[in-house]
Order: sequence, then structure tokens, then C-alpha cells
Amino acid sequence: MASPKRRVAILGSTGSIGTQALEVIAAHPERFEVVALAAGTNAGLLAEQVRETRARLVGIADAAAAGELDAALRAAGQTVEILTGDSAAVQIAAESGADVVLNGMTGSIGLQPTLAALNSGATLALANKESLVVGGALVAEAVQRPGQIVPVDSEHSALAQALSSGRHERGLCSLPASGAAGLSGASEVSRLVVTASGGPFRGWDPAALADVAPAQALKHPNYAMGRVVTTNSATMVNKALEVIEAHLLFDIGLEEIETVVHPQQWIHSMVQFCDGSTIAQAGQPRMLIPIALGLSWPERLTEVDAPIDWTQAMQWDFEPLDERAFPAVALAKQACAASDTHMAVYNAANEQAVEAFHDGRLSFPAIVSTVEATLERYTPSAGTLSLAEVLEAETWARREADALISAATVQAPA
Repeated sequence: MASPKRRVAILGSTGSIGTQALEVIAAHPERFEVVALAAGTNAGLLAEQVRETRARLVGIADAAAAGELDAALRAAGQTVEILTGDSAAVQIAAESGADVVLNGMTGSIGLQPTLAALNSGATLALANKESLVVGGALVAEAVQRPGQIVPVDSEHSALAQALSSGRHERGLCSLPASGAAGLSGASEVSRLVVTASGGPFRGWDPAALADVAPAQALKHPNYAMGRVVTTNSATMVNKALEVIEAHLLFDIGLEEIETVVHPQQWIHSMVQFCDGSTIAQAGQPRMLIPIALGLSWPERLTEVDAPIDWTQAMQWDFEPLDERAFPAVALAKQACAASDTHMAVYNAANEQAVEAFHDGRLSFPAIVSTVEATLERYTPSAGTLSLAEVLEAETWARREADALISAATVQAPA
């Protein structure tokens, strides 16, 4: 008997993750039905997506673009409910009736939609790492069942797949593991190894980074992504967020998670087990398989991407992360250990610094220096963590980071 179609809502449908998810869904129409889409500002592409998927509910954050979206849909003979403003994605996550909500938004703005999706009972296919990193304890409280969160970042999808080879039943991401059937007891995991491309400045001397231009920072060697994520990849902030995400998803200590530079990115991440063995998940340096697994877990879809051709000669390199040039990962570990809201400050300060860098107001190394300086000035409030407290910490961090940038008190390291 065929499985019923999964109803899918996609948040951030016009971005890199969203558009690739729609490619996967279009290739497997017997498995999925798109019921809702949400985007930020791209009304033209969103209208095209609605026409192709016949989604019944659509949201757009930019209220000024809602008229363009409505006109395009009416011209195509479609009458669709359109939600507008920052709450549109939250409402879609909460009320679309989706079986799977794919959160492909960028930034901590994805936190409230993440919480709404979990509270609705839907499976959350999580590509918005910031929502977990910023609101970790809140997200943990909202989880209703094992396996409700399925990671979509390629590194965390790889870790989830590799973890199924051994015994590990802790964390938010306790997914069904065929390889661990019938096993119980202590975790067999000794270490998580998160791979990184090294970005466009791998091997650069730290002093040379002071002259990096925004256009250079946007030249990722393997992936086509948005401005913020690509810049974060260049500074290693993206990898820092992924390390914290792995810590939260799989309940592995920060000291037991390491980053290794693997420029080819064929191996997406690895798990070391207590007997000394390492299980690595390998595949094309693309996002199609992690996205497909996020939508279909624990089943695999067919022919999602081309397999590796093992008949061809190839070379895979691995090297340690240069923490002198790229201190973002170590800084994130310190912040995560400090309090429940320090990572909200880290992420918000980084978002402000990235904007300032692209506006020509901040040097490339000073992005992370701004984050560090903001963290040094932060004192968390006492008491039980709440959404209001997280949002307050973010607001404070943005204001403090902006003041540091305007006062030119943050300088690139020599």
C-alpha cells in the first residue's frame, strides 16, 4: 500500500534551500503535496512557485510586495490566501496543517516559526540553524516527540546518518536508527567531526585578511548561498553555528566536537565511536540529499543526486582549522558555555557586523572582533529563559554592536 502524500510547508521558499526543496518535491510528486509557501521579498518567484505547486496558503514578509504577488496570482487565475509581514511565516508554520515544515529561512528571525512548527506537532525539517542556536532551551521545550526535528544542514544530516551505525539515544535529534535496533545503554559515540570547506580564504595569513573585499568574501568555493550565509562561511561563523547546533541536536559535549577543514566537501561530517572506528557520510558537495532526507526521513527517496563515481581517481584533503586566522568557532564554544542567551548575542552581533562589512564600514577580520567585543560587554539576566528574554538579548546585542561599529572601537587584529 502506498504511503499517503506528506503535506509540506516551506519557509524561505525563494532561497537556496527552498528552491532546491521544490526541485526534490517536483521529482517525487507521488510523495509530497506543497500546502504553503513563505518568502521574504521575491514576489515574482514566489508567485511562480505558487502557480507550479498550487499551494493554498502563501506568506510574504515584505508587505509592500504583497500587492505585486496578489496581482501576479490573479493574472494567473489563482485565488490564494496571502499573509504579510514578519508574522506570516509564524502563522504558516502554526496553521498550514503541514506534516513537514521546512524552515529554510536565514537568521534568528526563524526562531518563532521554528517554535510554531514544533508546537503544531509537525515534523520540523530544520535548515535554519540560527533558530536552534539562539533559542536552544526554548526549542528543546517545544519538542513533542523523538524525531520531530530532522536536520537539513548537510553536516548535521551526515551526523544523523552516521550516528545510526551505533548506540546514541540522546539529544533533540533522537531519530529512528536502523543500525541501532534493539540496542540500549550508554552512548557509543566518542566524538563528532564537523567538516568545513575552509572558505575562500583557506590558508591565508591573518594579516592579509584585513584587505578582503566583500566581493571576495562572497566567492564560496563549492556552494551558491545568500549573502549572510556565504559571508559567515568565509569568517567560519557559519561553522561555529553548526558546531553549536550539533551540540544541541545530539547532546554531545562541546569539547567532543571538532572541526576539520576538508576543501573538497565530499565528506559532509563524521562520527568517531568508542572502539576507534569512524563512520563518514559522503556524497556530492550539494544539498539535494540532506534536503530530501529532511522531507522524507526515515525513508530515502530514489535518484535524488548522482552517486560518487568510485572508478575515477580523486584526492580528498583534510587539515586542522587555523584558529589564529579564524577564531569564530572557539569564540562560539565559549559563548555557548557561558549562558543560555550568549549565543543570541553572538548571532545578533554577527548579523550587524556582516551588514557593516558589506556597507564598507568594517573590515573582514573585525566582523568576529565585533562579536567578541559585544560578548565581553554582555551580562545575562537571571531567571527562567523565555522568548522575551532571547529577543531582549538580541535587541541589546544589535544596539551594542552598532555602537561599537559607529564608534570605530572595533579594529581588525594586527
